[in-house]
Amino acid sequence: MAPKKVLAVVLAGGEGKRLMPLTADRAKPAVPFAGRYRLIDFALSNLVNSGYLQIVVLTQYKSHSLDRHISETWRLSTQLQNYVASVPAQQRVGKSWFLGSANAIYQSMNLIDDAQPDIVVVIGADHVYRMDFSQMVEAHIASGASVSVAAVRQPMHLVDQFGVIETDPENPGRIGAFVEKPDSTPGLPDDPDSFLASMGNYVFNTDALVSALQADAERLITKHDMGGDIIPYFVERNDAAVYDFTTNVIPGATGSDHQYWRDVGTLDSYYDANMDLISPLPAFNLYNLQWPIYTRQSISPPAKFVRSASEQAGTAFDSIVSDGTVISGGTVTGSVLAQDVYVSANAEVTDSVLMDKVHVGEGAVIRRAIIDKNVRIPAGATIGVDRELDLSRGFTVTESGLTVLSKGQRIPAEAPRETV
Repeated sequence: MAPKKVLAVVLAGGEGKRLMPLTADRAKPAVPFAGRYRLIDFALSNLVNSGYLQIVVLTQYKSHSLDRHISETWRLSTQLQNYVASVPAQQRVGKSWFLGSANAIYQSMNLIDDAQPDIVVVIGADHVYRMDFSQMVEAHIASGASVSVAAVRQPMHLVDQFGVIETDPENPGRIGAFVEKPDSTPGLPDDPDSFLASMGNYVFNTDALVSALQADAERLITKHDMGGDIIPYFVERNDAAVYDFTTNVIPGATGSDHQYWRDVGTLDSYYDANMDLISPLPAFNLYNLQWPIYTRQSISPPAKFVRSASEQAGTAFDSIVSDGTVISGGTVTGSVLAQDVYVSANAEVTDSVLMDKVHVGEGAVIRRAIIDKNVRIPAGATIGVDRELDLSRGFTVTESGLTVLSKGQRIPAEAPRETV
C-alpha cells in the first residue's frame, strides 16, 4: 500500500491575551522560550522529526516577528517539494479576517486543494512537548475514524482550562463526548483525580475535514472553532477517535520527560515551563539529540563568566545561559538567560527568566521575574522584591507574585535601599 500523503497545518494566529505583556508586540507562538527558542519551534520540530515536510503555518495576530522567524529559520528544500510556508489571513472567502481556528483553515482551503493530501494533521503552535505524529497518523488510519484527537492526562483542578475528552464506555477508542472548558467532568476509571484533555492536535481524513469545514461555514450558530465546533461535529456522528499520548514513543526520551506536555497559556505556566528545564534531571530534556528542537542559529559569541573590576567572580548555578551572555561579577541562580544578556558586578538574578539583550546593572536584584527583551535594569534597582513597589512602577504582577516586564519597558528610579 502506498504511504498516505500528509499536509500539516499549524494554527499560529492566537492572540495570547493571558500572556500579556509578553504578547503585546508579538503573536503567542513567537514568544521566546528556554533562552533561544520560540514556542512555535516545538510544533515545527515535532512535525519535521516525524517526517512531515509539507507544512503551512496560518498566522494573523501581530505576526511580523513570527513570520520573520519562520522565514529565517525554517527553510526546507523546495527542489524536493518540502516547505514551511507562513500564510496570513487573506480574506479569500469574504471580507472578514479569521473568525476562529476552523475558519482559518476554511479560508485557506486553497492550500489543501494545492497539496492534495490524503491526511491533514492540524496542530497548535504554543505547547511545549515532543511527539511523533507519524505514530498518531498510523493509529488514526487503523481506527477507521474520520478524525483522531490526541489526549493527555491532566489533574482535575485544571478541567475548566481545556477541551475535555470523555471516551465511549462501550468503545474506549472512540470519543463519547467532547466539551470545551467545562466546570466539571467524571474522573478516569483508573484515576478519579485526572481527566483526558485535548492537546489541540488532530489528524483528519481530508475529505471529511473539508466537508465539516463547509458545514460549519454555513451554520448560523458557531464560533468556527476546531475544538468547540468541528470535533463535536464528528463526535455526534460517532466518528472521532482518541489517541493516547502516553503510547507515543520518542527516541532518546527519559523517564521524566516521556509524557511531558505543557500548555504555556498563562504567565505562571510559561514561567513554570521554563523552570522545568533547569534541574539536574529536568522534567523536559532539551538535550535529547535524537529528537532535536530546531531554531534559528545564533551569531552571538559564546557565553562568558568573568571577574568584575573589583575581582568579584561571575557565577551561575542551576541555570541556562545562552550564547553571547556575559556574567561579569554577578550571580545567577535557578534562572534562564537568553542571548546577549549582561549581568553586572554584585547583581543577583534568582529564579527568573531574562530574554535577549537584557542588561542588569551593578548591584541590581531580580527575584522570580520574567524580563522581556531589551530591558535595562538600573544599578541598584530591585525587581520582584517588593510587590507594591513593582505595581506602583507599572509592572505586571501575577497572583502568585511573579513580576513581569514588557519588551523595552523603562524602569523608574527608586529610593536608595537602606544599608545597615
